[in-house]
Amino acid sequence: MSQSAYIKFVQGSLAPSLSLDDVRSKLQHYREQMALTGSQLNWEYAEAAFPYTFESKGDDRWFYLKGITSHYNHIIFGTGEAASAAGDTVPCVQVVLPDGATHGDKAKANELCKYIAKLLQAELTMFNGRTVYYYPRK
Repeated sequence: MSQSAYIKFVQGSLAPSLSLDDVRSKLQHYREQMALTGSQLNWEYAEAAFPYTFESKGDDRWFYLKGITSHYNHIIFGTGEAASAAGDTVPCVQVVLPDGATHGDKAKANELCKYIAKLLQAELTMFNGRTVYYYPRK
């Protein structure tokens, strides 16, 4: 059964919402940062830290990351709306682990969700249902 995590852009977030191109650029920035970390360590760390390629089926509502090794299969990213912890509907990025996802996919999806949510000070509802608040709360 597939699982979903939601990065929700609530009041106090640095961005009101993200488009798919914005999500893709944030993930590419993550990959570039990991490549720089690898060059400092004199190790090809980019492939280990981001073992995926960007794939799309022509749909402008979602794209997926396809694993380049046998330990990783797929992670799907899409945009839409979801209910926040306050109960109102807010823009979000939905991250889906399809049925064939591996434990490596889940671990990497958790890491990528936390990276984007922390970067943009958003509310993150993780795959296990727990909520992490990266935005300033009163």
